Amino acid sequence: QVQLVESGGGLVQAGGSLRLSCAASGNMLRFNAMGWYRQAPGKQRELVAIITSGGTTNNADSVKGRFTISRDIAKNTVYLQMNSLKPEDTAVYYCNAEGTMHYWGKGTLVTVSS
Repeated sequence: QVQLVESGGGLVQAGGSLRLSCAASGNMLRFNAMGWYRQAPGKQRELVAIITSGGTTNNADSVKGRFTISRDIAKNTVYLQMNSLKPEDTAVYYCNAEGTMHYWGKGTLVTVSS
């Protein structure tokens, strides 16, 4: 059974930074990709950033230049470094692993105050 455990959310002022972590159970390279999604109140869940098993990354246009996805293969952990945070980044952030199906963490809340 796949488990994804997120951490690192919290309250931060606009312009600040946070780093989210997602620890996966087992070898993370067995997944085609891992990524971060977010869901703001009243909105659909959207892709924020993704990293493939080969290490290729891609970010949503709304976070390019501000957010960086990375990984530590030895720790089976994916990170999301979020800089220059804006109030519109406020959302629950979910870790995702794509294998034969999509696996989800429980989410971590990020609140950016203006």
